Amino acid sequence: MAAETADIEDHEGPIIEVKGLVNRFGEQVVHDGLDLTVERGEIIGVVGGSGTGKTVLMRSILGLQSFTAGDVHIFGKPVKGLGEQEELEVRRRFGVLFQNGALFSTLTVAENVQVPLREFHKMSQELMDEIAGYKIGLTGLGPEAGPKYPSELSGGMRKRAALARALALDPRLLFLDEPTAGLDPIAAAAFDELILELSEALGLTVFLITHDLDTLYTICDRVAVLADKTVLAAAPIEELLEIDHPWIQEYFKGPRGRAASAAKTANRNREAATA
Repeated sequence: MAAETADIEDHEGPIIEVKGLVNRFGEQVVHDGLDLTVERGEIIGVVGGSGTGKTVLMRSILGLQSFTAGDVHIFGKPVKGLGEQEELEVRRRFGVLFQNGALFSTLTVAENVQVPLREFHKMSQELMDEIAGYKIGLTGLGPEAGPKYPSELSGGMRKRAALARALALDPRLLFLDEPTAGLDPIAAAAFDELILELSEALGLTVFLITHDLDTLYTICDRVAVLADKTVLAAAPIEELLEIDHPWIQEYFKGPRGRAASAAKTANRNREAATA
């Protein structure tokens, strides 16, 4: 186990590497020869129209989706064909915040955070309580959130509680599926800032599915665009804007895209003025 952990930690190549991915459901082909590489320490956003398979791609990388063809490596390890112990070691190195949080409604916030700890480790209840309290605080929630149930929390607090659970095992890689969906603009902006702060402080690599243009402009190093059953491009937004593809042009240069770009420029100007 220790040797396997060191092997993962010492991996110097891409954190995620997808080559020739094919996902087919009956007659429907969702991905056909999709390639994507995610480098250590970056925040990559994944966008695309309905039916382009953003969540299917994430599930394929996580090993939750059996893909038709292609190769997927995470931490240099193939998603398919790992032994049980090696698979567990890979799984404990990433955390996932599923769409809508997916918290267990019958468990308190603290108990939700403790679920991965119980799955992967044997430790005392006292230690689990201490770790859960730390992770809850790390996401900006107060200690009073721990004994509450998800139904007693606001939407923004539930997202943070789900993030605390995703961080329970000190992952190196974080998957986020529409993390700001359903949040008001102020709560969404605060969540974006939290992700940026945590990624820098903890050295996280972040794989982020989102439709939120403000999120893409604010925190993403690159954006991967899914279209035509593949990754059309994966680059900083400034480079994507130069690509003459109808979906990219409509998405990034439409009214919402222009507003998000203007907001980022205004923020940069304010930061420069106060520096």
